[in-house]
Amino acid sequence: MKAAIVTGAGKTPIYGEFNDAVVHGDEELITVRAAALSNVTRSRASGVHYSAAGVYPAVAGVDGVGLMKDGTRVYFAMPEAPWGALAELCPMHPRRCVDIPDALDDITAAAIANPGMSAWAALMERSHFTAGETVLVHGATGTAGRIAVQLAKYLGAARVIATGRNVEELEELRQLGADVTIPFALGPGHAAARGEFEEALAATFQQGIDVVIDYLWGESALMVIAALAKTVAEKSVRFVHVGSASGERNIELPGAALRSAAITLMGSGVGSVSRKGLVQSVRHVFEAVAPAGLKIATKSVPLADVASVWDSAKGKPRVVFTIG
Repeated sequence: MKAAIVTGAGKTPIYGEFNDAVVHGDEELITVRAAALSNVTRSRASGVHYSAAGVYPAVAGVDGVGLMKDGTRVYFAMPEAPWGALAELCPMHPRRCVDIPDALDDITAAAIANPGMSAWAALMERSHFTAGETVLVHGATGTAGRIAVQLAKYLGAARVIATGRNVEELEELRQLGADVTIPFALGPGHAAARGEFEEALAATFQQGIDVVIDYLWGESALMVIAALAKTVAEKSVRFVHVGSASGERNIELPGAALRSAAITLMGSGVGSVSRKGLVQSVRHVFEAVAPAGLKIATKSVPLADVASVWDSAKGKPRVVFTIG
């Protein structure tokens, strides 16, 4: 079968022939129609993601949209290595599949499922967000962050705060539901901007904060935690770490920051959220696309062109490979 094949850790997938997919037990062969190029797809293929199997050669792709043998159109996720979503066929257990509403097209479903799942799971499965609370989306200008802003507002957030490096994109988020935007710039030569970020965080948190959804980690996340420690009183704040888009995988967290304020730190992802919870999150997102008016920019690319766009494609618009 035709597939995007990863031959080794860190190597760009190539388009070619891979062994025919084989099913085991109650699995079904999904006829794949579309699959998105997400950060987790890239990192699992390269072997650096914590959930990567490290099996090579293998088919790339963690999720996609396709047809079951009875013709049901589904979203599917997390195939077992060496199989992946970027292929003509993919073996998948039905419990890892979600029916797609008729009104939702293949490209949008494939593009929005992963970022939508991460946002919904962080908000509902991990932080147990309730309507009327205030949410900070840290790293809101990325694809998942933009969806998180929209979902938080749709789910009834009293206030949605968005942080990010790109001022223009932060302004766009005001149209998607952000009530407050806080730009930041860190690193050498940005001492003044760093101070402004700290002051803006403190002033905003003094007005109340309940949930932080963090897509960046690194220095900026540490600054958010430090600001929480200085301004949060007795009411607990749930800090949910979702991704490390900053590229910084570790931080040195002072213990005093946790002793001096009611901050609950947690992660959200494969393992911290059950597979059932992740599947349910996707289902909820699909149901919310129309009533919430969820928006995601997409670009369709034939799977045969996988090698030419794999390394160059950025987060927006989201590349969706079409198969068949």
